[in-house]
Amino acid sequence: MKNLFSAAIVIASLVLASTAKAQEPPKPGPEHAMLKKQEGTWDTVMKMAGMESKGTAVYKMDLGGLWLTSTFEGELFGSKFTGKGFDSYDPAKKKFVGVWVDSMSTSPMTTEGTFDKEKKTLTMSGEGPGMDGKSQKYKTVSEMKDDDNIHFAMYMGDSKEPAFTIHYKRKK
Repeated sequence: MKNLFSAAIVIASLVLASTAKAQEPPKPGPEHAMLKKQEGTWDTVMKMAGMESKGTAVYKMDLGGLWLTSTFEGELFGSKFTGKGFDSYDPAKKKFVGVWVDSMSTSPMTTEGTFDKEKKTLTMSGEGPGMDGKSQKYKTVSEMKDDDNIHFAMYMGDSKEPAFTIHYKRKK
């Protein structure tokens, strides 16, 4: 009986130890460090439908260094436009993941994708609300020209041409 009781204690200890270990929060990895490089305030120039508008984006690593949060403020078609983004790296998927919400929709855009180190380009694909309110496919391409310049292009549906582009220049 004593051996059975001892075995039960050992098994319970192992189960509790593995459960405690499984509940440890994830730690930021090298992909999160790459996202962290975007922290700061950026001036933006958006080009869409033959028009150009200026704005500001602020990036900050948050939530234990796991998520790059962003706030975008500018104008779109003469009206104030604001948006918020949340980007991270999911080691289980081995992909970058993102969520975007803005003042023009009540539904989020969700994306996932990969980073090409050689081209310094993050390409994400996903779905979100279209101009008609129905779900639509999206693709974003962010080319990190250098530490202070990013060229962003948004593709809608199966289009080979971007619906709009944004040039980000880090404020000094």
